[in-house]
Amino acid sequence: MTHSAADAPHTAEHAHHPPADPRRWAALALICLAQFMLILDVTVVNVALPDMAADLDLDRETLTWVVTAYTLCFGGLMLLGGRLADALGARRTLLAGLVLFTTASLVTGLAENARRCSAGASARA
Repeated sequence: MTHSAADAPHTAEHAHHPPADPRRWAALALICLAQFMLILDVTVVNVALPDMAADLDLDRETLTWVVTAYTLCFGGLMLLGGRLADALGARRTLLAGLVLFTTASLVTGLAENARRCSAGASARA
Protein backbone atom coordinates (compact mmCIF):
# COMPACT_ATOMS: atom_id res chain seq x y z
CA MET A 1 0.00 0.00 0.00
CA THR A 2 1.39 3.35 -0.95
CA HIS A 3 0.84 6.63 0.83
CA SER A 4 0.24 9.80 -1.03
CA ALA A 5 1.16 13.31 0.11
CA ALA A 6 -2.49 13.95 0.92
CA ASP A 7 -2.47 11.07 3.42
CA ALA A 8 0.62 12.41 5.24
CA PRO A 9 0.03 14.30 8.46
CA HIS A 10 0.22 18.06 8.22
CA THR A 11 3.64 18.33 9.83
CA ALA A 12 4.77 21.10 7.51
CA GLU A 13 2.26 23.50 9.07
CA HIS A 14 3.39 22.71 12.60
CA ALA A 15 7.09 22.58 11.86
CA HIS A 16 7.39 26.25 10.91
CA HIS A 17 6.99 28.31 14.07
CA PRO A 18 7.59 32.03 13.81
CA PRO A 19 10.80 33.16 15.52
CA ALA A 20 10.45 34.21 19.13
CA ASP A 21 10.13 37.96 19.46
CA PRO A 22 12.58 39.28 22.10
CA ARG A 23 10.04 41.93 23.10
CA ARG A 24 7.69 39.18 24.25
CA TRP A 25 10.35 37.94 26.68
CA ALA A 26 10.95 41.49 27.91
CA ALA A 27 7.21 41.94 28.45
CA LEU A 28 7.04 38.65 30.34
CA ALA A 29 9.99 39.71 32.51
CA LEU A 30 8.30 43.05 33.27
CA ILE A 31 5.02 41.38 34.18
CA CYS A 32 6.86 38.90 36.42
CA LEU A 33 8.67 41.79 38.11
CA ALA A 34 5.38 43.61 38.68
CA GLN A 35 3.82 40.48 40.21
CA PHE A 36 6.88 39.98 42.41
CA MET A 37 6.62 43.60 43.64
CA LEU A 38 2.96 43.08 44.46
CA ILE A 39 3.57 39.91 46.45
CA LEU A 40 6.57 41.47 48.18
CA ASP A 41 4.57 44.55 49.15
CA VAL A 42 1.67 42.54 50.57
CA THR A 43 4.11 40.42 52.56
CA VAL A 44 5.96 43.48 53.86
CA VAL A 45 2.72 45.13 55.00
CA ASN A 46 1.63 42.03 56.92
CA VAL A 47 5.03 41.29 58.44
CA ALA A 48 5.64 44.93 59.38
CA LEU A 49 2.34 45.51 61.20
CA PRO A 50 3.78 45.01 64.73
CA ASP A 51 6.74 47.29 64.01
CA MET A 52 4.47 49.85 62.38
CA ALA A 53 2.29 49.86 65.49
CA ALA A 54 5.28 50.43 67.76
CA ASP A 55 7.19 52.94 65.61
CA LEU A 56 4.22 55.00 64.46
CA ASP A 57 2.27 54.72 67.74
CA LEU A 58 -0.74 53.08 66.09
CA ASP A 59 -3.54 51.39 67.99
CA ARG A 60 -5.22 48.16 66.91
CA GLU A 61 -8.06 49.98 65.14
CA THR A 62 -5.63 51.98 63.03
CA LEU A 63 -3.69 48.83 62.13
CA THR A 64 -6.93 47.28 60.92
CA TRP A 65 -7.45 50.33 58.72
CA VAL A 66 -3.93 49.96 57.29
CA VAL A 67 -4.79 46.52 55.93
CA THR A 68 -8.33 47.55 54.93
CA ALA A 69 -7.16 50.69 53.11
CA TYR A 70 -4.47 48.72 51.30
CA THR A 71 -6.98 46.07 50.18
CA LEU A 72 -9.60 48.63 49.10
CA CYS A 73 -7.06 50.68 47.16
CA PHE A 74 -5.66 47.58 45.52
CA GLY A 75 -9.09 46.31 44.45
CA GLY A 76 -10.34 49.68 43.26
CA LEU A 77 -7.17 50.49 41.36
CA MET A 78 -7.18 47.02 39.78
CA LEU A 79 -10.62 47.75 38.29
CA LEU A 80 -9.54 51.23 37.23
CA GLY A 81 -6.33 49.83 35.72
CA GLY A 82 -8.29 47.35 33.63
CA ARG A 83 -10.53 50.08 32.29
CA LEU A 84 -7.58 52.39 31.58
CA ALA A 85 -5.78 49.55 29.80
CA ASP A 86 -8.80 49.17 27.52
CA ALA A 87 -8.92 52.90 26.84
CA LEU A 88 -5.23 53.88 26.78
CA GLY A 89 -3.37 50.66 26.08
CA ALA A 90 -1.98 47.95 28.30
CA ARG A 91 1.70 48.96 28.09
CA ARG A 92 1.11 52.60 29.00
CA THR A 93 -1.22 51.65 31.86
CA LEU A 94 1.18 49.02 33.25
CA LEU A 95 4.13 51.41 33.24
CA ALA A 96 2.09 54.23 34.80
CA GLY A 97 0.79 51.84 37.45
CA LEU A 98 4.30 50.65 38.28
CA VAL A 99 5.51 54.23 38.67
CA LEU A 100 2.52 55.15 40.85
CA PHE A 101 2.87 51.98 42.95
CA THR A 102 6.62 52.48 43.47
CA THR A 103 6.18 56.15 44.38
CA ALA A 104 3.35 55.44 46.83
CA SER A 105 5.37 52.64 48.44
CA LEU A 106 8.35 54.95 48.83
CA VAL A 107 6.28 57.77 50.35
CA THR A 108 4.56 55.48 52.85
CA GLY A 109 7.83 53.75 53.67
CA LEU A 110 9.40 57.09 54.59
CA ALA A 111 6.49 58.16 56.84
CA GLU A 112 7.48 59.17 60.36
CA ASN A 113 4.01 58.74 61.87
CA ALA A 114 0.40 58.27 60.86
CA ARG A 115 -0.63 61.84 61.72
CA ARG A 116 2.03 63.36 59.51
CA CYS A 117 0.95 61.20 56.57
CA SER A 118 -2.71 62.11 56.92
CA ALA A 119 -1.88 65.79 57.57
CA GLY A 120 0.26 65.86 54.42
CA ALA A 121 -2.52 64.24 52.42
CA SER A 122 -5.05 66.75 53.79
CA ALA A 123 -2.79 69.67 52.92
CA ARG A 124 -2.44 68.39 49.34
CA ALA A 125 -6.21 67.98 48.90
